[in-house]
Amino acid sequence: MPVKPEILKVTPTARSRLFQVEELEIRFSNGVERTYERLASRGNGAVMMVAIDSEDHLLLIREYAGGIEDYTLTLPKGLIDAGETPLQAADRELKEEIGFGCRRLDPLKEMTNSPSYMGSTLTAMIARDLYPCKLEGDEPEPLEVVRWPLSQINELVAREEFTEGRAIAALYLAREFLQQER
Repeated sequence: MPVKPEILKVTPTARSRLFQVEELEIRFSNGVERTYERLASRGNGAVMMVAIDSEDHLLLIREYAGGIEDYTLTLPKGLIDAGETPLQAADRELKEEIGFGCRRLDPLKEMTNSPSYMGSTLTAMIARDLYPCKLEGDEPEPLEVVRWPLSQINELVAREEFTEGRAIAALYLAREFLQQER
């Protein structure tokens, strides 16, 4: 393993309502110094669930994504609130976004998204043994819940409106997990 670089200084450079940009002054073990920029890590991470109903259908959501200025089809997901475990956050987010709780959650993998620029993590999970239960969420409009056959993951990934990389990764992790379980 290489020796981790020494962080010499961290300076906040910009802040918005949601993000803070930091400048990192770093010295590598060979003496080379560089300045990096990153989005500061805040919060407790996030969860994303591959929710599977009793008829082997995925429960997806269609929601507006400001980053791409369009509606996107994706998996239910959300932030982990202070004091929550990832499992508690996953169950809460399912209730808020798709109107179901779950009795069985299996963690798949903790993932990063663009680790060169962000330190945030997302835990992907499979949610099964679902039951109806709705909680009020924080979305600005109702989310559309879309059922999709689990057996047609490749067709889902090929759809133009299903583009979120971490959702694609979670689906393939879930498929592998389920194949090994059988």
